[in-house]
Amino acid sequence: MTKPLDIVIFGLSITSSWGNGHATTFRALVRALSARGHNVSFLERNMPWYAEHRDLPNPPYGITQLYKSLAELKKRFARKVSNADLCIVGSYVPDGVAVGEWVMRTCRGVKAFYDIDTPVTLAKLASGDAEYVNERLVRSYDLYLSFTGGPVLRKIERELGSPMARTLYCSVDPKIYFSEECKPKWDLGYMGTYSVDRQPSLDELLIEPARRSRDLKTVVAGSMYPNEFAWPVNVERIEHLAPAAHRRFYNSQKFTLNLTRADMRNAGYSPSVRIFEAAACGTPIISDYWAGLETFFELEKEILTASSADQVLHHLKEIDENERRAIGERARVRVLASHTSEQRAIELEGYVAEVMQTATATPLNAEPAGAIA
Repeated sequence: MTKPLDIVIFGLSITSSWGNGHATTFRALVRALSARGHNVSFLERNMPWYAEHRDLPNPPYGITQLYKSLAELKKRFARKVSNADLCIVGSYVPDGVAVGEWVMRTCRGVKAFYDIDTPVTLAKLASGDAEYVNERLVRSYDLYLSFTGGPVLRKIERELGSPMARTLYCSVDPKIYFSEECKPKWDLGYMGTYSVDRQPSLDELLIEPARRSRDLKTVVAGSMYPNEFAWPVNVERIEHLAPAAHRRFYNSQKFTLNLTRADMRNAGYSPSVRIFEAAACGTPIISDYWAGLETFFELEKEILTASSADQVLHHLKEIDENERRAIGERARVRVLASHTSEQRAIELEGYVAEVMQTATATPLNAEPAGAIA
């Protein structure tokens, strides 16, 4: 961009990573945008479950401000939104439809929707569930930023009527995630919040190998797992890991497991932030397969795939130490070349410039600054 942008982001959370993957993504993006000279304000609804688990209450980049209600949001931030060059509304923002409609009326700059849950969103739209966005808003936003690439982008444009759909994948900050020399504590680890649709894969690709090979040292980090679940004795449990502890967690594993939610796996082209974090640490990844995975990593050279406990055990027991390290290093080089947070910021700048070149960003019927719904 030729000049710094005034950017306002409405997101689910940046202050708490508890039970959500949004915070890590927003932190990396806001940090990178701020480092590139943009003025970024992040507006977060003050929700009790995040207030109780804030691991970054005051992010040291951009400006983070909390609000309690839609009425307070409009009263306090109308002028800021009106003057913004770019307003981004994220998926799962509370009252997301109302927030989006207000942004469309108020922001004089580019209006974008950032979908960190694209396959879930498309399923919701198909069923008529307008929890945080509806089809009219999809057609109204100047830009639809999607966590999922591939054929989904054309669907968003051709079937839902978005004027411009572009990928803005998650990313990693190499200043935070890097390889460290330490003796691995676990043979295989996994980090992820409990989900019903992902649990069968965790059962098959980590728990079953642990049951079969009691000499394996394994770990599962993540919240919301049922209390009554019977973990094998060689599966260590960590209830929650704040992002500050992620690097050491990955560096303490010989291999790490990447598992994908069913909607994301079915859609394909949906890398998780965890896959980039682990790769940046040089930790070899064993992943379930989904369409498009090979566009991010070269299969079996930069990333290993598995669909059964037998395949996981083969990787763990048959790959020698030199090759194990080489797989991790190749993935690390790939991620640093293509998937850093700075690269995502540059991509976003390019998309904004594209919108500005192709269409006016001046809204109709703008609400006056300070208006209250």
